[in-house]
Amino acid sequence: MQKRFQTFLICAAALLVLPLLLQGFGEAWVRIIDTALLYILLALGLNIVVGFAGLLDLGYIAFYAVGAYMFALLASPHLSENIPALAAMFPDGLHTPIWLAIPIAAGVSALAGVLLGAPTLKLRGDYLAIVTLGFGEIIRVFMNNLDAPVNITNGPKGISSIDAISVGGVSLGQPWHVAGFTLPSVTLYYYLFLAIVVLAVIVCLRLHDSRLGRAWLAIREDEIAAKAMGLNTRNLKLLAFGLGATFGGVSGVLFASFQGFVSPESFSLQESVMVVAMVVLGGLGHIPGVILGAFLLAALPEVLRHVAGPLQAMTGGRLDAAILRQLLVALAMIGIMLMRPRGLWPSPRHEDRLIPDEDAELAQRGRA
Repeated sequence: MQKRFQTFLICAAALLVLPLLLQGFGEAWVRIIDTALLYILLALGLNIVVGFAGLLDLGYIAFYAVGAYMFALLASPHLSENIPALAAMFPDGLHTPIWLAIPIAAGVSALAGVLLGAPTLKLRGDYLAIVTLGFGEIIRVFMNNLDAPVNITNGPKGISSIDAISVGGVSLGQPWHVAGFTLPSVTLYYYLFLAIVVLAVIVCLRLHDSRLGRAWLAIREDEIAAKAMGLNTRNLKLLAFGLGATFGGVSGVLFASFQGFVSPESFSLQESVMVVAMVVLGGLGHIPGVILGAFLLAALPEVLRHVAGPLQAMTGGRLDAAILRQLLVALAMIGIMLMRPRGLWPSPRHEDRLIPDEDAELAQRGRA
């Protein structure tokens, strides 16, 4: 117990000091870690749907979009500039505080998750994947075209001038000066994202060890047997979709505030596939593995920028650096999955957990 507590303290200290060290090499490195934390939050939410309940969701990025656009509308002058009735009530634009915007975005995203889950209750496998994929694309196209007859989302041009998150009346969009030391905006956002991710991890751990988590596991392993044992699989599936969507909505709020701008291009099918790959690569249903997979896939493309550039120069510029970077990421994923088919950090198998108990029982019988 003492050793585990010491490990916890070391990890906590490392996470607190990490951005302070990275900002010495440039704010871009801290921004990469910030983005990785957002993807970790997304992967934790998708892990509830895919890892816990075993429901393949290829449209998860839609909930990310719902949260981001909800905060963009609630914390920018866009609606007041395009709707005269709102302009009369809020001449300076809507500037909803974060403590109110997050519950609203989480609630709307959860509702969207239930609406997605309701028609898919009897679908499995490829059919479920196709329906959820279509839902994600519908939301993206919807955001892309909702600029007429009333300009709600500003179409493909996106929404800008989104408020930065304020904590205690102090904006995280401005650097803090503490005792002659400057904390840039990206570092302040890092600590906020880290706190929310830690809270999300605690929630996921509690869910995994609860009766609800075991019910989801039963559905994932054999839905027919779970239904025969009296589990209400319908409500449990809807709850999984709703809770997973809530994580996506909160992550979307943080993304919109961090970027200060949202557009449909940020919520493409490629993003959905990337989040699914994070969960599968790390280890389905295993929270530490999901965190590892999300961090690696979020940070790896940025790190490979330094590799793709020299390789592009070696070919005389005939290879595009962005395409080459995607190729390197794909090759790395294929190699890892060949060597570790259950993920980088898979959850312990049920039979592995039983071996120590069986050995102890055999030893006890031998003494008798």
